[in-house]
Amino acid sequence: MPHEKQNEKQNENPGANRYENRIGTPYASLAGRTAVVTGAASGIGAATAALLAASGARVALLARRGDRLESVAEKIRADGGEALAVVADVTDDASVDAAAARIRDAYGSVDLVVNNAGVMLPNPVDDGRIDEWRRMLDTNVTGVLRVIRAFTGDLVGAAAEGRGADLVNVSSIGAHITFPNYAVYGATKAAVTYLSQSLRTEFGPRDVRVTNVEPGLTETELATHLDNAELSGQLDGMLDTIGALSSAEIADVVAYVTSRPRHVNLRQIMVLPTRQA
Repeated sequence: MPHEKQNEKQNENPGANRYENRIGTPYASLAGRTAVVTGAASGIGAATAALLAASGARVALLARRGDRLESVAEKIRADGGEALAVVADVTDDASVDAAAARIRDAYGSVDLVVNNAGVMLPNPVDDGRIDEWRRMLDTNVTGVLRVIRAFTGDLVGAAAEGRGADLVNVSSIGAHITFPNYAVYGATKAAVTYLSQSLRTEFGPRDVRVTNVEPGLTETELATHLDNAELSGQLDGMLDTIGALSSAEIADVVAYVTSRPRHVNLRQIMVLPTRQA
């Protein structure tokens, strides 16, 4: 089964808020950096934005749901962080370009980008759900490319000035392991994994780090996208048997890799619940 799973009792998970509001964060080297996080209205994106901000970074939060986005940003500000909520749709060229311009107006050049926005719509291929295929491809693959295009100049410029520069793409364990009825979703995540590996050959020589993070079962809202009761039940069963990582635990991985010395690039990290084979 692919990586993301909604857990309605997330707040009961003692690890869920483990990395929020940390004073004396171990990621102090992130202070002063300017980050963009997509899919930041909930789940991994929201947790990552909160942890980066708690570590001293200025964080621009991108997502389509304005109310949810502003709520996350307000909480970050209330905790002493700096956050900018920017409503944007990664499937729309003009929307991404406008978001990038707004971020630069507010914060200047960006030196840390987390491509986290994604959608999971599993169904048997013989159902012929072209609408779902297009949505996953446009969000999970082309959306990632749109964001990369918007901020490549910023990242390369930051590295040229001797500053840290990071591109983090959130893929999935589904990029490597096949699951029945998740073929197209898995293919989009495999594309992200391959893209990340290939981009290192272009960005690495210019001192821009590229990291590909591949979570296993994780508490997010992606499971709510499922419209197949049988597949939803299977996912629930896996959560009951295996358990899941919290979004904050994936955020911790992102903060860790981006806070290493700038000559150290952790290029690919697969992170799973211990019981997930």
